[in-house]
Amino acid sequence: MARRVAVTGIGVVANCGTDTETFWKGLLTGVPDTGFDIIEFDPLPYFDGNAKDARRADRFTQFALAAADEALTQAGELSADPGRIGVWIGTGVGGIGTLEEQIGIFIEKGPRRVSPFLVPMMMSNAAAAAVSMRYGFQGPCENTVTACAAGTQSIGRAADLIRLGRCDAVITGSSEAARSPVGKQGFINMTATSSAGISRPFDAARDGFMHSEGAGVLVLEEWEMAVARGATVLGEILGSASTADAHHITAPAPGGSGAVRCMELALEDAGLSAADITHINAHGTSTPLNDAAEAEAVSKVFGAGGPPITSIKGVTGHGLGAAGAIEAVAVILAMQHRLIPRTFGTTAVDPEIAPINLVLGQHLAWEPGPAMSNSFGFGGHNGTIILGPA
Repeated sequence: MARRVAVTGIGVVANCGTDTETFWKGLLTGVPDTGFDIIEFDPLPYFDGNAKDARRADRFTQFALAAADEALTQAGELSADPGRIGVWIGTGVGGIGTLEEQIGIFIEKGPRRVSPFLVPMMMSNAAAAAVSMRYGFQGPCENTVTACAAGTQSIGRAADLIRLGRCDAVITGSSEAARSPVGKQGFINMTATSSAGISRPFDAARDGFMHSEGAGVLVLEEWEMAVARGATVLGEILGSASTADAHHITAPAPGGSGAVRCMELALEDAGLSAADITHINAHGTSTPLNDAAEAEAVSKVFGAGGPPITSIKGVTGHGLGAAGAIEAVAVILAMQHRLIPRTFGTTAVDPEIAPINLVLGQHLAWEPGPAMSNSFGFGGHNGTIILGPA
């Protein structure tokens, strides 16, 4: 029998808040004046004030360490053997900022001036490795690199390590810092980003996402162990799934077929029916194709209307590989506050897409129950997790 998986800590770094308290307030008030960048972030506290060590970590690793620090502080001292505590932190592109910087140095100053720390800073597993080393966790230390599905799939795989008995606790989530000059321009040139400068998920006037950055981290524990040590259980990972569209490098499969299968498999994994889901945190990027495919997929699985849906990307923008973990944190906070944030940026749901029950206008009071969070990435990667309230 699979073991239950408790969530005992959450941490976040996002444009609307670099801790869970300010992040939640931001989800209720909208895009901050600073937009979709994280402006005032000081990495030094997460390197014990050592500026040299901080400089030797890419921004995406710095974000992951900050979110992990908050999550582990909330969780308290873990009682598991360090060899049975894992780390699974995903990313979409890893240390692209470091890579760009060092290519510039190579061109301007020559090959001998390239930093010897380039590879350990840019590698996609750097964030997971940094968390493992900082806290001495010696279980599996892995990462998922599946574009915008990385965070959700990482959480699902981390939960599996506990459910199947390989680990007693796993620190999981994802991090991204791809708002480098070339990183930003790449998305602009492929016309994925909004020319209007606004994220408006599922809106008729949506014209692309707003590129952002950040990190989300959850502490997962075997349920009985968490209860035995007196931990405060914030929620539960009930099930997960991942599928591939096998269709196109950027466009979703017609009719959202891959997303349909992913949601159905997650429900099966959780032992739930569609009628049991009380809320969906949508991928909802504000791109024409993604939103249409996701709406159709949700309508096929849940019927017309369905449970209340929100996309927090109207506030946070699209954090790429970090998005799924940031959104999982948002679901846990919604359960704690018994409130589903409205979808900012959207004035009316596109009448040309399948009908969905999008939360608009006002935040929605909610009796927390099983909630689904979806992520879909370039390459046809689909990820779904189902979370339950404590």
